Amino acid sequence: MTLFGAIRAPKELIFGSGQRDALARVAGRHGRRALVITDERLAEDGEFLRLTANLKAAGLEVRIDGSTLPDVPVDTAVISAEKARGFAPDLVIGVGGGSCLDMAKCVAVLLTHGGRPQDYYGEFRVPGPMMPLIAVPTTAGTGSEATPVAVLSDTERQLKVGISSPHLIPTASICDPDLTLTCPASLTAIAGADALTHAIEAFTAVRRRPEPDLTQERVFIGKNTTSDQFALTAVELLWDGLEAACRDGMNEPARAKVMLGATTAGLAFGVAGTAAAHAIQYPVGALTHTAHGAGVACLMPYVMSWNAPSIEPELDQLAVKMGLGSGAEVIPAVAALFGRIGIPGTLKDLGLAEEKLDWVAEQSCGIARLVQNNPRPLTLPDMRRLVGAAYRGDLDIAAAH
Repeated sequence: MTLFGAIRAPKELIFGSGQRDALARVAGRHGRRALVITDERLAEDGEFLRLTANLKAAGLEVRIDGSTLPDVPVDTAVISAEKARGFAPDLVIGVGGGSCLDMAKCVAVLLTHGGRPQDYYGEFRVPGPMMPLIAVPTTAGTGSEATPVAVLSDTERQLKVGISSPHLIPTASICDPDLTLTCPASLTAIAGADALTHAIEAFTAVRRRPEPDLTQERVFIGKNTTSDQFALTAVELLWDGLEAACRDGMNEPARAKVMLGATTAGLAFGVAGTAAAHAIQYPVGALTHTAHGAGVACLMPYVMSWNAPSIEPELDQLAVKMGLGSGAEVIPAVAALFGRIGIPGTLKDLGLAEEKLDWVAEQSCGIARLVQNNPRPLTLPDMRRLVGAAYRGDLDIAAAH
């Protein structure tokens, strides 16, 4: 195998217990007028208010925007940017879960380059660097603190859409697992399962020929030497920590493993990309309005089963990181872990109507960027078979040749 890799990451990524208190000094190096984007609940949280007070004490002008909604409806980002223009921020800070960080990314793009979010859908549409952005995640799942993508909900398309550009990667990220200690078990499970899915899909993505144009023509280039290292690290951390963090939210070592796992998974898929589980989740999520992490994790064992003939070496490597005896044990072990932490086991359990399976298959195939990243090709009949298996809970038929 030819050694080839790419890393796209924040200029500064700080991880560890108590590191949130570095925020004021980090921010002071990048701007003086900080727009802090969060959600309504966090905007009234005592720890959040302490962090913003620290920013003010360090001499920064601060405006708090607590308008982030789940899944970031496109219009909310537009309104947020319009309201912020009078404040004239020179720095955006996102504090919260993945939606808060994605909202911060989108608002930073709009404040820097103008236009509408729709102008930037797709890959490499952001024309240049945006104003400095600092990410402070309070959940451990999306990895948005390390990725070149912001996911929004477009009501006109009735689907989630992505803005993908290396310019979206935060300038600095501060990942403090103490901020996740009060995260409820259900959200811990959904977010952590999302992170594990990111790591597995990045590690099992298609491997493309490393032509010199590859990294310049694709934001997500497929699996490569460096993304594999981040992905395997993430799998090991999440496998060790996720169930324990769900059982006992105050288990600090487990919380640290899950947050570092989510961040390293972000570093992996931020270059390699995700694949069929994410492609299918977009239409499934649009119909069922279920959490993204629950959807991709529900789908992951079925997608792995479909891909199994093409990823046997990767399954063997995953088995080592999971402490399993062989690659054949990986898929049922992943399904069992997700079941133990409360992830729905089938698309039927997620609330998908059986008569929508054809539509889901058609829409999934239309998300070419993700389907093309899958290691085993998926034609429309293949996709229909796969989503049918995920609806019924049939892992064996998903792997049929």
